[in-house]
Amino acid sequence: MKKILLIENESVILLAISIFLKRQDFEVIEATEGMTGLELAKKQQPDLILCDINMPQLDGYRVLEELRTDLITSKIPFIFISSEPCPPNCRRALQLGANDYLTKPLENRELLEAITIQLNKINSI
Repeated sequence: MKKILLIENESVILLAISIFLKRQDFEVIEATEGMTGLELAKKQQPDLILCDINMPQLDGYRVLEELRTDLITSKIPFIFISSEPCPPNCRRALQLGANDYLTKPLENRELLEAITIQLNKINSI
């Protein structure tokens, strides 16, 4: 079973995505803010991370920057999920090392497709 870390500060969105992922047979680790998400990524070493951008204290960009500088977490696929429009945020996200960028509200099919693509890349290496 693949493990996904979901970092999302909006509880309704966190719950909806978590339920969907569990129904797809993923193990889901939840964090409601960036610092906790960062700690869980290092301890749990998930197969993939889904992360919101706009969060108090430590935003998604900072989470990604921290993950990419740590040998333990630097190669974990990272997908932003944000209500922010793609340009120019996509460019910044990709420059920091994000693997994908999805805009809320998320469509289940689109989310699952993005996750599958990233997990398949890992398996083919």
